[in-house]
Amino acid sequence: MQKIYLCRHGETDWSKSGRHTSFTDLELTKNGEKQANCLYRRIKDMSFDHVMISPLQRARQTAELVQLKGEIEPDLFEWKYGEYEGLTTDQIQKLEPHWNVFTHGAKGGESPKEVTQRADRLIKKIRKLNGHIALFSSGHFTRAFAARWIGAPINMGQYLALSTASLSILGYEHDYPVIECWNDISHYLKLGETHGKRAA
Repeated sequence: MQKIYLCRHGETDWSKSGRHTSFTDLELTKNGEKQANCLYRRIKDMSFDHVMISPLQRARQTAELVQLKGEIEPDLFEWKYGEYEGLTTDQIQKLEPHWNVFTHGAKGGESPKEVTQRADRLIKKIRKLNGHIALFSSGHFTRAFAARWIGAPINMGQYLALSTASLSILGYEHDYPVIECWNDISHYLKLGETHGKRAA
């Protein structure tokens, strides 16, 4: 039975401070590297038939630290924030009250409709594959992907908080797509460090 293992990248300076990060290609912090090493210990005994990785450095570095090699998948790129790149939610809401990326999209970046189309395209590709599949991406796109996996509108993603270097699992029950596990960070809670904010 097909299972999808969603791995969010480890902490960066901007994820730690809640700044929205899409095309700004940041590397992991030292704490982010520790988180990724803990994720490695969580999945090191698993075998994967396919591994897909976002083109962004933070996802590629996380995959390297968990000792997985795979193909670069452009559709795993983070939600493109446009003019909101580098801003926190509080800063954006001063410009656009009640803003939420899952309902409003990003000015000069991607709309919810565009991200829905991208997630659906990737899901269609993945459902043609067999076995266990690991995906390495960023926070908001991963949340959007999970919502679309179960056929929910993309705005469900706003209710799926996701920590850095977390592991989530998607699969099937009676042939229906389900979320089996979400935002598991048990592998590094003992670090005593912040586990990342919602921004990517």
